[in-house]
Amino acid sequence: MNAYRNFSIASYMYAYYVKDATDRQIREGVEEYLRCLPLSKVYVENHRATVDIPVERLKEVKALLEEYGLQVSGGITSTVLVGGAPKPALFDTFCYTDPAHRQEYLRIVRENAEVFDEIILDDFYFTSCRCEMCIAAKGKQSWKDFRQAQMKAFSEEIVAEAKRVNPRMNFIIKYPNWYESHQATGYNPGIQKDIFDMIYTGTETREPFYAAQHLQRYESYSAMRLLENAAPGRNGGGWIDLGGSADNISRFLEQAEFSFLGGAKELTLFNFPSLLSSPALPAMDSVLRRVDAFLDQAGRPVGTKVWEPFDAEGEDQLISYLGMCGAVLEPVPDFPEEAPSVLLTQRSACKPDAVEKLEAYVRKGGKAVVTTGFLRETWNRGIQEMTSVRLTNRHVSGRRYMVDLSEFDYAAIRHAHSDEKILFEALDYKTNATWADILLMCDEDNFPVLTEDLYGRGKLLILNVPENFADLYKLPAAVTGILCRELSAGLPFYLSAEPKWSLIAWDNDVCCLHSFRPMISRARIVVRGACESLQDLDTGRMYQNGVLLPAPCKRQDGALTRTAPPEYAFEVTAAPGQSLHLKILR
Repeated sequence: MNAYRNFSIASYMYAYYVKDATDRQIREGVEEYLRCLPLSKVYVENHRATVDIPVERLKEVKALLEEYGLQVSGGITSTVLVGGAPKPALFDTFCYTDPAHRQEYLRIVRENAEVFDEIILDDFYFTSCRCEMCIAAKGKQSWKDFRQAQMKAFSEEIVAEAKRVNPRMNFIIKYPNWYESHQATGYNPGIQKDIFDMIYTGTETREPFYAAQHLQRYESYSAMRLLENAAPGRNGGGWIDLGGSADNISRFLEQAEFSFLGGAKELTLFNFPSLLSSPALPAMDSVLRRVDAFLDQAGRPVGTKVWEPFDAEGEDQLISYLGMCGAVLEPVPDFPEEAPSVLLTQRSACKPDAVEKLEAYVRKGGKAVVTTGFLRETWNRGIQEMTSVRLTNRHVSGRRYMVDLSEFDYAAIRHAHSDEKILFEALDYKTNATWADILLMCDEDNFPVLTEDLYGRGKLLILNVPENFADLYKLPAAVTGILCRELSAGLPFYLSAEPKWSLIAWDNDVCCLHSFRPMISRARIVVRGACESLQDLDTGRMYQNGVLLPAPCKRQDGALTRTAPPEYAFEVTAAPGQSLHLKILR
């Protein structure tokens, strides 16, 4: 089977399987993979929980796999029971304070490095231990500071030990999909990315209703983009599993697709034996061939920069909820000073100079959207000088909305409603000092959902985020379309549709539109600038006769009309789980 041009496939063979599988079973498994996919690598685990694979057996399995032309690397899952005594740590992860645990880990690393030139750490390489040793060692530090310092030091120790045993070692740390909680468990990508040779990205998502992690399906893309930007050129790939999607193979295949759209050069399938009994394995190749062909025509991923500093907290997973509403986003760990637009959430506010950077950015001409979470966290740090919007700590719910953009006259005012009420904070603002572009209508009152303030040469917008982020999915298309429009400054197109669509963009006028809708649905792609048509890159179909949307106009007694490129709207239709690969023809 021919290899893919833009990426490769790996599988992870965990220790439970290696312990019991015969050579014949392994061969049959490999041959089944190769009938379904151009498998190129297998990670073989030498330790998990109470299972250790002897060095000699690792060498035998490695040699067997190499007979098939596969690259073979090592893996470690950092769960353990030392001396039969459990620690107060979730999943029995290692205690990095206890000398016995540390010595056990170093032994596991040495044995792995004796066999393999590359090791990847499964994402249980974290600590949640609160044993007496840890409590005493922590002292007056926060658990975050204690764990991150401890894991930094131990990461340096295990990397040094692996390279002492095997100077050719390429040591990889895989980060979990729950990136908003990294700092609470000792993960520190901002530092660890420079300790390990490479990083790896957990792009697995879960069924969103019954999993506690709040993972939205867009996160298979957004997590990849964040870590691609965190360690350019050193992010080894994405990692998915069947957990939370075994009941819906389309959701599993979607994880693979979004990982590669996000830039993954390798995808690890966890784990080797479970996929052998799943219909997902034979279904993958046709999906990935289509993605591979599309990536031949795609440029560099682009989107509104979202400032996601390392170790940030607050408004967890909000950008993935917005991505599921069609926002084209590009999370980055450093403030993007030269970007045409930027989104700052409560997570961005963890940096002491966040408002200083925001003020300078907007003042020189940038367009910034900040959330109510960011506003709350920075309220006494200077942002109140940039807007008249005030938090009230009161709340209001409603289902009717009015869109009244400041750069359009009354004829462009639109009204829309959702089927269910949504709870927002009742923001206060001063009329004509700040303008409300979107309002929630409640009886004979109204409250802003999106405001704008002109500041210096730029613009500051404040997005009132619902108390329940999932309520974003209840917003009408007229509202999400404006949110996407305002979040897409500098991009060639944006989406105007009901929630549960994602739009992913590249810098050569190419995009991927993906439907998460439960039925065949219609969306509107709006193209900025002169445009003849949209072309479906898979089928050659042409979407022509785009509708020219109203242009900005002079409002009331204003002195000028704001300039903007013309916008053309194209209606497209997709089935649930379908991706459309589109290109603007100008």
